[in-house]
Amino acid sequence: MLKENNRFIRQAQIATDLGVTALSFFAAYKLRSMVGDVQLKPFSSYFFLLYLIIPVWLFLLLRYRCYQSLRVKSLPQTLAPVLKAVLSGGFILMAAFFIFKLEQISRALVIMFLVMDFALLASIRSAVYLFSRFVRKKGYNYRSILIVGSGKRAEAFANILDAHKEWGLRIIGFVDYNEICQGKANCRRFIGNLSELPDILISNQVDEVVFVVPRSGLDRIEKHVLLCEEIGIKASISADFYPHKLASGSFEEIHGWPLLAYTPYPRIEEWFVLKRAFDIAFTSAVLLLSAPVFAVISLAIKLGSPGPVFFKQKRSGLNGRHFNLLKFRTMVAGADNMKASIEHLNEMSGPVFKAKNDPRVTGIGKLLRKYSLDELPQLINVLKGDMSLVGPRPPIPAEVEKYDMWQRRRLSVRPGLTCVWQVSGRNNIGFEQWMKLDLEYIDNWSLLQDFKIILKTIPAVLRGTGV
Repeated sequence: MLKENNRFIRQAQIATDLGVTALSFFAAYKLRSMVGDVQLKPFSSYFFLLYLIIPVWLFLLLRYRCYQSLRVKSLPQTLAPVLKAVLSGGFILMAAFFIFKLEQISRALVIMFLVMDFALLASIRSAVYLFSRFVRKKGYNYRSILIVGSGKRAEAFANILDAHKEWGLRIIGFVDYNEICQGKANCRRFIGNLSELPDILISNQVDEVVFVVPRSGLDRIEKHVLLCEEIGIKASISADFYPHKLASGSFEEIHGWPLLAYTPYPRIEEWFVLKRAFDIAFTSAVLLLSAPVFAVISLAIKLGSPGPVFFKQKRSGLNGRHFNLLKFRTMVAGADNMKASIEHLNEMSGPVFKAKNDPRVTGIGKLLRKYSLDELPQLINVLKGDMSLVGPRPPIPAEVEKYDMWQRRRLSVRPGLTCVWQVSGRNNIGFEQWMKLDLEYIDNWSLLQDFKIILKTIPAVLRGTGV
């Protein structure tokens, strides 16, 4: 139920956003010139950047649909596309500086600009959002909705609209999908049956028709949906066809083909962009700082036993994609070929192998495992995009083949270097409980939760107990 934006209003919004962006850049320059000991060049030396910023920002604001109707969106949903556009713009700017070697441009200036720009754009949208909701609650700027259907689903849908006056969606009546409205809750607002829809649309001021009908009735409403198109009235069809427990529906489009998608995990793109950005930034910094540690461990492994420094193992990643997981080698060469002979040492239930006293582990390997130093090379997997810092641990493909159907959902997100299971005393938790912890993480994912897990991982590693 989204209102088509008036062309003039949309153009005014775009002009305002671009003006605010230019103002933010100027304000960031002034602030940077007053903070710190760095002496900036005159603003005219930086003005050329606006010739890059303005078109890039215009493209990104349009690309992330920052000018769609806000009527039924929450405030976070309203601000998220703007955050995504500003962050993407920041990455493009930094990439341009690197490619064209613009080392004279202050990185602090760019960061101040991004923060100011998002703050101002978000403030304007928040003010418009709150004002619009206030106006609609007072009964202004409303849209007239006609609902086709009178069963429980139609009643539940109407109750949602009635409970949110701030959306400004006013129900003018119900058109019964069946021939007669018999003892149904919405009969008090019944204004006709489906065969009378043409006359109802002509004799009433209707902004939108919402068809809330069962799957079996979709073929009966085809001509009525096309009628709405013919006379210029927006038609929407309720698509809650299946009793999903987790998946949320969304509409997508592939080259003109509309698709109804059911997503069984929290896929909030703008937050996942931040998650990936944090992965890259954090991993790059740790890899740089830990270069001496890599060198020392590599030398110790080489001196400890013959074989390569790194151990590569095929693992299952996002949606079952295979990738080579990297570790420092902690076992003797050819350890995989010895696994069948020590299956009796397995201490875990389910299709996984964990043995505390694994005879294949080398002396230096025991130390590396105790403090999880063998996992350090997986930061390279994170940087490549095979893994994330936080997420379910990547399983071996052979283990995945033994999963129950419900357990396979843990592959619906990118695997992680650390997870809830690892900071909860991993070997003390059974396989099924481990799977449930991973699914609970997926269903309740948030950036804050990721930060908490990272903070819990640090003491667990130092104690040599959790991970």
